[in-house]
Amino acid sequence: MSFINTPPQISIPITGSAETFPVHQIYCVGRNYQKHISEMGYSQEKTVPFVLFLKPPDAVVQNGQTVCIPGFTNDFQHEVELVIAIKKEGSKISEKLALEHVFGYSVGIDLTCRDLQNEAKNKGRPWTFAKSLQNSAPISDITPVEKCGYLQEGNIQLSVNGNIRQKNDLKNMIRPVQKIISELSQFYTLFPGDIIFTGTPDGVGKLEKGDRIFAEIDGLEPLTITIN
Repeated sequence: MSFINTPPQISIPITGSAETFPVHQIYCVGRNYQKHISEMGYSQEKTVPFVLFLKPPDAVVQNGQTVCIPGFTNDFQHEVELVIAIKKEGSKISEKLALEHVFGYSVGIDLTCRDLQNEAKNKGRPWTFAKSLQNSAPISDITPVEKCGYLQEGNIQLSVNGNIRQKNDLKNMIRPVQKIISELSQFYTLFPGDIIFTGTPDGVGKLEKGDRIFAEIDGLEPLTITIN
């Protein structure tokens, strides 16, 4: 069999390795820290729904790169997140076995056009133009679980120009890693190369041209990007 085209292969570096991690799908979980739910104006709920959206593979931005603010937004915001890299195919995965599917973790930023998201919410429309953009998912090199272990707690933090804006602990995620993998796999078959953004803590905010972002999670390669 031959192919009529050769789409670009998006991949993420792996810490301590010459190999890279080819990206298949990018899944993003929303509303996973209680304080962020509150700052977004949602009411308190006993059971927080599983909120999911997708980004295209070419949303990935390598560590140290520059991201341009899209010309169609007036409110481009940062959301720091723990990112899961999947190594093993599976569907309808139990929470007990979910961690067997994890290759490693990264620090990621979900760059969001907040004004477009708010408009979509008000009109009952999908968040596609606000979230699912090219160059909207900066991500640090992947740290394999053999080096960092299976993350359940640890500091997650984002600074802009040296000023801390987001700071929390992974233990405060409403849905921890194993629950996210299990719930997601009830709807999608997960494949090697899938990555999952796990939601952001409170403190999200607007970015301006010239801003330098430093994002970190205990035990992982930090992430630095510049906004233009």
